[in-house]
This record gives sequence, structure tokens and C-alpha cells, in this order.
Amino acid sequence: MGTKIMECNPKKREEVDKMMNAIKVRYGAVPLVTEVLSERPDKFIPMVHTATQIMEKDSSFDSKTRYLLALSAAAALGGEHCIRLQMNHALEAGATRDEVLEALLISSYMSMTRSQSYSFRIFQEIYGKCDMPNTD
Repeated sequence: MGTKIMECNPKKREEVDKMMNAIKVRYGAVPLVTEVLSERPDKFIPMVHTATQIMEKDSSFDSKTRYLLALSAAAALGGEHCIRLQMNHALEAGATRDEVLEALLISSYMSMTRSQSYSFRIFQEIYGKCDMPNTD
């Protein structure tokens, strides 16, 4: 099984280090996923640019709404650390307790219906449709 040797280009390493420092300053810590991905500058640098464009640059949404959307997605996907991070950002951006709770309620409802969609389709595939008695 072949493995790719980690890129050791000093210029790229310097760019990664600057990005990592900016992430630490911005978020107070470097997430584990980010830390591990930073070992591959060829993957890390484009990912950071993409994340910055999506989460921090001009958007159709104000920052509070953007963070509430991110919080809702993180909750639906079960990303504990992302939930904490996005919730803190939403609060810093002015989200109220009720707005945060509503974002969590929406995400939990959507993740529940996703689970039902997959599992009920298989249930129906295996057991078939139930013939409901006509009560008219």
C-alpha cells in the first residue's frame, strides 16, 4: 500500500502556520480536525480559504443568521465541538437564547425526519404497505 509523503515545502508550511495562528486567535483554539488537516498543506490551504469564504466573507446573511445556520447544521450532524463553537459565535453575533433554542429545535426535527425517511423506506420495502381498513 503506497503512502504519500507529507508535503514539506517551507513556504507552504509558513503559510499553514500563519493560518493556524489566525484560527487560534479567531476561535481561541485550533480544532482537532484543523490540526490534523494542517499536516497536508495541499489540502489544508484550500479548505481554509473555502471556510473563510463561506463563513466570514460577504454573504446574503448577516453574521448572526449565518452562525445560527451553522449551529443548526452542526446539531443535525451531531458535531459536539462545532455546536459549542457555532453557538458561542451566534451569541457573540447577538443571537438570543430563544433564537439559539429554535435553531436547535429545527435541526433536531430535520435530523429526526432524515432518520425516519431512511429507516421507514427500508421498513416499507421489507414489510410492505399496511392496508388500512376503510372506516367510511
